[in-house]
Amino acid sequence: MQYGICNLSIVPLRLEPSDKSELVSQVLYGDFFKVLEQRKHWSKIRLHFDNYEGWIDNKQYLEIDQENYNTLKGELPKLSSDLVEFVQDVNDNLITIPLGSSLNGLSVLEHQHDGNLVQGIQPREQLLKTAFTYLNAPYLWGGKTPFGIDCSGFTQMVYKLNGYKLLRDASQQATQGEALSFIEESEPGDLAFFDNNEGHIVHVGIIMANNYIIHAHGKVRIDRLDHSGIYNVDKRMHTHKLRVIKKII
Repeated sequence: MQYGICNLSIVPLRLEPSDKSELVSQVLYGDFFKVLEQRKHWSKIRLHFDNYEGWIDNKQYLEIDQENYNTLKGELPKLSSDLVEFVQDVNDNLITIPLGSSLNGLSVLEHQHDGNLVQGIQPREQLLKTAFTYLNAPYLWGGKTPFGIDCSGFTQMVYKLNGYKLLRDASQQATQGEALSFIEESEPGDLAFFDNNEGHIVHVGIIMANNYIIHAHGKVRIDRLDHSGIYNVDKRMHTHKLRVIKKII
């Protein structure tokens, strides 16, 4: 088995080994993973954090040995809590890193970081404060940063920055936590899931107080939430059909 770590800011994770293939997620600075298959230009990887799989360009990661992988795996995640920061390499070159980048691999990468970080489980009320950091971030299918993010990438990163593990896709996240029967039972920070006409869960957002929800739809935005689903305050119509509410913590 081979292992790797992301030594760049935001690297595309693709469905197939091609630059033209669908972006399914992103690998952020410091994320580490197993290499499942290696070809001339591409590697299929499985991220340690959420076991998500996809293809990454061989030029966009650094191979590490099993000892370093196991060390990183055993540590409590340390994450950059600044919207944008820099790390510095041995040649004093700066590498931009986005919010939520992993800092556990600094010594492996021989990089220095002087910015703010967060580690461990944070108070529940911090969830929405973190969510507001992403407000107005543009929607990007497969995105996980304030410069482009999708609905489940948004919820995953908000929870990750507060010390909790969510899976990557909305349908996967819907398998986690405890289902609630009514919106009235929910608390700020709970997750609301929405399905399409075929009954497949395709959207997720974070519940706020007073029947509001923050979610990524066009951009990270705040809308109304009722028993039918999400009521878009700009379009004055329902845009998503409520399926289930989950309490994760």
